[in-house]
Amino acid sequence: MPQPISMALDGIKVLDLTRLLPGAFCSQMLADLGADVLKIEQPDGGDYNRSFPPLNRAESGSFLLLNRNKKSLTLNLKTEMGKEILRRLARDADVLLEGFRPGVMDRLGLSFEHLSQENPRLIYCAITGYGQDGPSRLKPGHDLNYMAEAGALQLFGRAGEGPIVPGLSIADVGGGSLMASTAILAALIARGRTNKGQLVDVSMHDGTMTWLSLHAADQFFAGIEPKGGERPFIGQAPCYNIYACADGKHVALGIIEAHFWHRFCDAVGLPDLKDRQWPTGRECEEHKRRISDLFASRTRDAWLAALAEADIPLGPVLSIEEAFADPHARHRAMLRSVEHPVEGEIPQIGFPVKYSDTPCAIRSAPPLLGQHTDEVLAAIGFDQAAIERLRREKVI
Repeated sequence: MPQPISMALDGIKVLDLTRLLPGAFCSQMLADLGADVLKIEQPDGGDYNRSFPPLNRAESGSFLLLNRNKKSLTLNLKTEMGKEILRRLARDADVLLEGFRPGVMDRLGLSFEHLSQENPRLIYCAITGYGQDGPSRLKPGHDLNYMAEAGALQLFGRAGEGPIVPGLSIADVGGGSLMASTAILAALIARGRTNKGQLVDVSMHDGTMTWLSLHAADQFFAGIEPKGGERPFIGQAPCYNIYACADGKHVALGIIEAHFWHRFCDAVGLPDLKDRQWPTGRECEEHKRRISDLFASRTRDAWLAALAEADIPLGPVLSIEEAFADPHARHRAMLRSVEHPVEGEIPQIGFPVKYSDTPCAIRSAPPLLGQHTDEVLAAIGFDQAAIERLRREKVI
């Protein structure tokens, strides 16, 4: 009989104390890779994201897309027994993930310094807005604040109109979730050499700043502040822009290389623009107007069909419905589903990475609040009578 294929993070135990998006996205990636993720939630309502609209039946749609492959334990960390239960769980954990403001876990006696005394191999990852130290460490904030203060928000918008609210949570996911998951995986590799865990301090503000490498070059090396619509790759260049078509739909023209630009100009009958790929000033606006008028003369799909043989970086601006129905996304299994005990069959976004030997899998639906409380507590030594007592005392 062939042996079942293991998953990349089989055997790794993760305690997730976070709420909302950054921590949930991070721990779901770890869970999809095979980690045993225990979501620890406050008894009275749990993760705030459970109630965010839109709701499916009883649970938030965004919660259902961020919490598969996890278990849920309710635990009141303001009680002494709640703290003791977390300490017991941490003794056998590989990773603890939290998203409280700096100092909160220390006041509870549950900081890295406290828990690492009992489990020196524990990797303790704290995702915060501004990090564990520095003048802004205690400031409240969300994605928009971190984007603004990292110098990233000014990259979004039209020339001369100021910044806009980005449509994706770039600081939360790009600066928080992805940085934290990468850092945790690296810390696990380091622990394999040192046999010691460590504190991983993830700042969403810092993480967002690292995404500026391309645009910071303007400021660092040319003294130019890049702003939305005013630099080549953020809305200025005619060859790298978005154009409306006759049906109100849009196409994205993403040309950088000269040979692609030459092909485009020949294909659409604008050969005089071939030697002027990167115009500036009034010439830039005139070229954009000419291309805009051109695309406005046909529907989106007509243009895609007409230019299909040109082999250029041109694609449709898809709605979310269109994107998940696209044949390529379907082929890559980017839309999946799972059966939930209350919500029924629910859609799930697929895995972005495909492994040849340790594939990701949906092993369980997002958990009900506290669904695994009794199971988890029994595994660390509580009998049923003790569990019921904890419930009466509102520890769980």
